Amino acid sequence: MQEKVYESLDYRPWELQHEYGDKVHIIPEPYLLTQLAVLCSPDTVQPRVNDIIENCYRSLLVRVFNQEFPRLLRTVDTRMVESTDRGRYHGISIDPTTPVVTVNIARAGTFPSHICFHMLNQFLDPAAVRQDHLVMDRVTDADGQVTGARIHGSKIGGSVRGRILIIPDPMGATGSSLVQALRYYGEHVEGPPEKVIHIHLIVTPEYIRTVHEAAPDVEIYAIRLDRGMSAPEVFEATPGERWSDERGLDEHQYIVPGGGGFGEILNNSWV
Repeated sequence: MQEKVYESLDYRPWELQHEYGDKVHIIPEPYLLTQLAVLCSPDTVQPRVNDIIENCYRSLLVRVFNQEFPRLLRTVDTRMVESTDRGRYHGISIDPTTPVVTVNIARAGTFPSHICFHMLNQFLDPAAVRQDHLVMDRVTDADGQVTGARIHGSKIGGSVRGRILIIPDPMGATGSSLVQALRYYGEHVEGPPEKVIHIHLIVTPEYIRTVHEAAPDVEIYAIRLDRGMSAPEVFEATPGERWSDERGLDEHQYIVPGGGGFGEILNNSWV
């Protein structure tokens, strides 16, 4: 006889109620919100910046893995199998053969992608795990408005066909960099991927709209939704209920309340 209780698990992380659709997952758990508030404080500098980002991404990634990765039933021997044939775990496990690519979008995405890559290698077959690299920056007009993103270089390890494609980038602000990354994969890399997941610390309503207009099937995960530039009456509405009136970006396309430019903060490089 085998234990049955672990054969079927209905797991869902707790999510913020909103009207952005079922592809958007805002996970404002108290621990994560606390860590993020400290991270975004002007008093928080390196090396604490990296420590908190690692804490936040490790917690958020566990929820993504639980929710989005394929599962299978396994029977696995424990150390107790030497003394009893009942010394076996039987139940759900994430499929260790799941093929995954995590994408480093330099600069701000470098450390989060490394964290993701390291975690994936700990519970999946490392032969199925890959990290790709894109070097890009924002393109702005004469008024300083973001008009898109430009890719300067890439290191892509092969096809993404049938793989889960993860892009972990701390700030989902305008969406221009993420859309450009998806466009690059669509035009230059064999595919399509099985699933695309964007994983952020903070996103804006503008970001969600931009990404889902370009790629409506992308799963978006974040700890916090920031819409701090909205009119006071918008804050009384459920997020997404007055989407056209919601604003999370200032005149320079930085997130409000946000946490500043994370490419600069992570690298102690203020250019």
